[in-house]
Amino acid sequence: MNNLIADTAAFVKEKLRGAEAGHDWYHIERVWKLSVRIAEKEPCNREVVELAALLHDIADPKFHNGDETLALKVSRKFLESLNTQEEVIEQVVFIIKNISFKNRHEAPGNLPVELKIVQDADRLDAIGAIGIARTFNFGGFRNNPMYDPEIRPDLEMSKEEYKKSNGTTINHFYEKLLLLKDLMNTEPGKKMAEERHQFMLTFLNEFYKEWNVS
Repeated sequence: MNNLIADTAAFVKEKLRGAEAGHDWYHIERVWKLSVRIAEKEPCNREVVELAALLHDIADPKFHNGDETLALKVSRKFLESLNTQEEVIEQVVFIIKNISFKNRHEAPGNLPVELKIVQDADRLDAIGAIGIARTFNFGGFRNNPMYDPEIRPDLEMSKEEYKKSNGTTINHFYEKLLLLKDLMNTEPGKKMAEERHQFMLTFLNEFYKEWNVS
């Protein structure tokens, strides 16, 4: 691990101390490790991948009044303080700006492989057993209903509606999590997503059985 990566990891770990458990240092660490695993099989700039994975949630808009520029500013300022090459900074900031699910319709075409890798890693951490745990943790954090049979999933939400949504945690599976498998970019990401996707389907089947006491 080079000094830039090590310093960035230390910065992020300290910055996210006490963060909501689904978006804390451990989330970052998992995405970082998944990014490295995928990067080993994809021709890419490994340094850009690792830096973007580490900094991608340094200031998640959900916890900063919806400000989508703060993470870009914090990341740039930090990387500049370490005399990082401008080209690297530009690539990292581009990834952070375009990585999220809610911004997928605004992202430009021909995305760089580095973004595809980190995006796949971030999406992998949103599904499977960890994804289920994170989803219920965040739902509890927001005091959203766990499930309400009368509230149907909304698959036609605009970006702004999605950002403001206080729907049920179970609906979030249909509005986002179950869609991610088919949005994966890389072959390694697609393979890992299959197993995690199936686990979520098994969970949902069991959830409905227990909810209906059948």
